Amino acid sequence: MATKIRLQRHGKKGKAFYYIVVADARAPRDGRFIERLGSYNPNTNPATINIDFDKTLDWVTTGAQPTDTCRAILGYKGVMYKKHLQGGVKKGALTQEQADAKFAEWTEQKENKISGKTTSLSTAKSDARKTALAAEAKKNADRAAAIVAKNTPPVAEPVAEETTEETTPAE
Repeated sequence: MATKIRLQRHGKKGKAFYYIVVADARAPRDGRFIERLGSYNPNTNPATINIDFDKTLDWVTTGAQPTDTCRAILGYKGVMYKKHLQGGVKKGALTQEQADAKFAEWTEQKENKISGKTTSLSTAKSDARKTALAAEAKKNADRAAAIVAKNTPPVAEPVAEETTEETTPAE
């Protein structure tokens, strides 16, 4: 039986989230599945991915073929890299300790990259909120000034009388 690791759609229109499942290749997209491995929510930024790493690695090593999107998700979480390193250990190119060290280093870099993105997104969001509040405060001040100008009665300025000095003929 050919097994696939693929996405099973859930949620409502426009707000889809997905279960990552192992299913027979002949089963319908949202139909029967063998095992649920995790979930994927693309509506958050960055996308939320929860998978059972060990189960997924076991399925990938036993021959389950991920779809293109699932392959990208599993690569993002490190399952495909771990499988690659395990292949190197089986062939004798690496020792298990070297493979574990490489995977730990890769995981640390990935976590730093993700945390950097989340902090940059949160700072950008807070900066945008501050500028929007400043613009709103300026607009409210301008509006208040316009109302005050409209409601104050016009001040009648006294008309200055021009005094003309009579010129006397010079003697």
